[in-house]
Parts: sequence; structure tokens; C-alpha cells
Amino acid sequence: MTRRRKTTGQRKPLPAVVLRHGRIEMEGTAKQAIETGRTRLVIAGAIFALAFAIVGARLVDLAMLTDGNEPRIAHAPIVEHFATERADILDRNGELLATSLITASLYADPALVLDSDEAARKLAMVLPELSEAAIRTKLSAKGRFVWLRRNLTPRQVYDVNRLGVPGLAFQREERRVYPHGSLAAHIVGFTNIDNRGLAGVERQFDDSLIAGSKPLDLSLDVRVQHVLEEELAAAQEEFSAIGAAGIVMDVVTGEVLAMASLPGFDPNHPVAGADDTRFNRATLGVYEMGSTFKIFTTAMALDAGTVTMRGGYDATNPIRVARFTINDFHAKKRWLSVPEIFMYSSNIGAAKMALDVGSEGQQAFLRGLGLLTPSSIELPEVGAPMTPSPWREINTMTVSFGHGVAVSPVQLASAVSTVVNGGLAVPATILKRAPTDPIPARRAVSAETSENMRRLLRLVVTEGTGKNADAPGYLVGGKTGTAEKLGSGGDYQRRALLSSFVGAFPMDNPRYVVLAVLDEPKGTKRTHGYATGGWVAAPVVGKVITRMASFIGITPVDENAPEIREAFAVELNPRGTTLASY
Repeated sequence: MTRRRKTTGQRKPLPAVVLRHGRIEMEGTAKQAIETGRTRLVIAGAIFALAFAIVGARLVDLAMLTDGNEPRIAHAPIVEHFATERADILDRNGELLATSLITASLYADPALVLDSDEAARKLAMVLPELSEAAIRTKLSAKGRFVWLRRNLTPRQVYDVNRLGVPGLAFQREERRVYPHGSLAAHIVGFTNIDNRGLAGVERQFDDSLIAGSKPLDLSLDVRVQHVLEEELAAAQEEFSAIGAAGIVMDVVTGEVLAMASLPGFDPNHPVAGADDTRFNRATLGVYEMGSTFKIFTTAMALDAGTVTMRGGYDATNPIRVARFTINDFHAKKRWLSVPEIFMYSSNIGAAKMALDVGSEGQQAFLRGLGLLTPSSIELPEVGAPMTPSPWREINTMTVSFGHGVAVSPVQLASAVSTVVNGGLAVPATILKRAPTDPIPARRAVSAETSENMRRLLRLVVTEGTGKNADAPGYLVGGKTGTAEKLGSGGDYQRRALLSSFVGAFPMDNPRYVVLAVLDEPKGTKRTHGYATGGWVAAPVVGKVITRMASFIGITPVDENAPEIREAFAVELNPRGTTLASY
């Protein structure tokens, strides 16, 4: 007997299966379940595809479209204007003097550093310039951000990354670099670690360099700058001078093509040298410039009409005023004409010329040349001239030959430019002037006086104390200057000299002034023990002119040509003796 299995409920109906056109199809709930499953699979697949697309796009962005530096974190110190790259500084020919490079700086979040001792030890191994103890102290700090090392090289970044120390990261920064090193360092200046200007052009134009994308074009010519610095350095070494300064200036536009101050420094490492290396002797230093001031005294007397080129003064005996005595270095002990006073650099003759003009006239003339007020050159390091107060008669005499008044070399070069360029005072500038830029010139000396002074300056080089500055073919004119420096007690030191020579060329149509100054030079066997301007500074100017003339487009001329000899003929005395200074 067969027993039936007892059921406790209704049995589920099987899904209906239908045969259509040779295919088995399901109907009802089965079909609906399959459609729902298919839809869910499609949606899931689309989501996964979208996710992979987003990840892939981000990988492409990180690998190819952005740099590899870490983004700035919220609690890092913010550097003002950081988003704008500091503009480049160029010379007049587009040569790069200063630029900014992207670098990485290492910082740490101490809260994320697991073992400060181990991290400090590892970092000190790859960054040996850092102290392990100093790193440990920073990594143990309570804050969330500490700088460890600014401006790392790519190799240093790689070495730090290899350490795998948690809590370390890099921040994108800019580092100012100076491709020419110490060349023109006092003019270009330098910035601090946060890229703010501290000296020179970098400081003077700090705001515009930060805000601007256009390079700053200077009037400097690195070729001329190199020649000037090289010749000054050679002379400083030969004569064991404690320092030197020099300037090359365009007498028409006032542009400074070169400006040197020695000893120098490397703006890439500005604090590496002694403090005095950062002192700009050419603009900040003020000095008694000695007989170079006779250029202004002679021009003043000629311009005032108190004497003519045919006039002169008795230089037979020294001048005694109170406890002071004015002598000539190479005394002729006779009456001297104006050309002779200038050629032989007579202190007695210069003093008498100044007395004829008077103290007020002297001050007015020097003020018109810009010698009694600070230079307007675009640098923060500008010295104020030192002048007598009160300005007595004895001061009028001593100032006539460059004692008792102290000016900066850039003031002297600018004033000489005025005397030789036709008499127009043009402010000195270290910015490049465009050919269409108006030149802010004013009349300070008559054209006739300027022409006479060019003859006298040429005479000094051909027959006077400046023979060592001659550069054949370039018609150099100039004046020597030798001044004893004041000691701490207020007395002049006979063995501590400031020796200089200021020259201009070509004198038939002057275009450039070249000044060389040596601080406390010592005479050598070659100079017969002399350390005066004619022996130590004049040769520097002659060499600079010879070397720079070829690449600034000035060609030599035949100095014996009749027209040249006639142009520079000078009547030395009223008896009719004539000397052609060629």
C-alpha cells in the first residue's frame, strides 16, 4: 500500500514555459526578475566605468598637467604676493642679471612625525648642513608647521623623499638667482629668503618687480661692466689698495653703463663675505676727490668771466691763511696761465681762481652741477655730500682743489659729464633710456666753456699729469686727483691717499666719462714709489677705454690729422707760445 507524503501548505506554481518560434521563453515573474537583474548590472557597470574614468583623468592630471610640488597647506605662513613671479632684471642688451627659479622647500608637521629622533638622524645624513639637534628640536615642537630647509635642489628633494619619513612635505617657492655672480652686484642688489629686495635695484624697485611680469631693463652693459671690474681689481691688487670704485657713464643720456665697487660680493650668497663688501663705494661712499675738482673750478671761472683762457695767476709763492698753507705738488714758482694751472694741477692757481669768483658764486656753480645735494640715481644706497658749514674764505680756496668737500664718485662722474657734453646737466640713471625718451637736461655751463674745458682736459693727457690714461686713437681727456684721507683725529694722513682719474672720450665729440678711484694704494717699484692718481688710476681708465671702445662702436681716429691738431691747439701763455695737444 502506497502512503502519500503529507504537505503543510500549498505548493508554489512553476514558472510558465512557452515555446515560441523555436525559442523557449519565460513568462510572468521570472521574466520580470531577469529584466530587473539586467538593469542593475548595466547601472553597476556604468558606475564602475565612470569611477575608473575619473581615476584615470586624475592620474593624467597629476602626471602630465601639474608640477610635482606639494600644494600650500592652510596653516603654512603666507608670503605676500607669492602668486606673482618676481620679474627678471636685464642689462641694456637683454643679458639676464637676475631671475627667479622654482624650488622646493622642506617643512614638517610635527604631529605626524612618529619618531623625531630617527627622523632627525636621517635628515641630517642627507642634509649635512643642518644640525641633527636643531632638526630634533623643530620636529618635537607643538605646532603643526615648521620649516626645515628652504630652497632645496632636485637631488636633495629626491634624497629626502627616499627616507620615507612621515610628516615631511615640500612647498613650492621661488629662489632669486644671479647668473653673473658678483658682476654688478652693488647695482643689482639681492633679496632675502622670502624674495623681498634688500639692496640695490632689487630693493629700489621691489614693488614693481613683484607686481610686474615685464623685465626691468637697466642701462648697464655687462661687457663694459666686466672690463671695468677686471681692470679695477688688477690695479687694486697691484697697488695693495683697500678698495676701489669705478663708473662708465654716457654723457649725453646720463645712463650708467658700468659701476663697480671693490671688494665685491656674490648676491647668490650675500652674507658669506664681510659686511664692508656690500658697501657701495660708487654711490654711498663720499670722499674728498682732490684735484679732479679743478675741472669745476676752472669751468666756473671761465663761465663767470673772471678769467679767460689767455689769463692766469701768480703761483710763485704758497698761500698762507691762518695756520693753513696752500702749496703746489710740483711747484713752478712763477706766473701760470689758466691752461698751465690746469695742466700742472696748481693748487695755488685754483685757489686764486675761486677767490675771484667768490664763495657764493662757487656754491651756486657746484650746486648747479649737482655736487651739493645727493645724487638722484635710482638706488637706495646714496650718500649725502659733506660740505663746509659755515663756508668761509679758506673753504672756498680748499674746495677749489677738492679738499673740504666730500662727494660720491657718481656725483663726480655726472658733473664731469655736464662739463664736457656741451654744458647740459643730465641726471645719472641706471635705467635704460629708449631712443624716443625725452632727456631731462638743463643748462648748467655755457657751450663755449664746455668747448674750452675739452681742450684743457685733452692737454692734461697729452702733456700733463694724465699721460698714463692715453688710449691712442680715442682722443682721451681727463684729470688726475690725489687726496689725503682724514684720520680719526681730524688730521690728514699723508700715506693714506684716495687716488683717482676721471677721463672722457672722444674729446672732439665726447660720449663717455670713465672714472677710476683707488682707496689707499701703495706705490711700487714700477711707479717709483708714487701712489698718486696719475700713476695708479690713470692707467686703469686708459685700459678700460681701449677695451670697451671696440664693442661699443667707437672707431679710432688719426690723432695727427690737421683738423684734430687744430681743434685741440692750446695757447699756453700770453707770450704766444702754442701747444697742440694731440
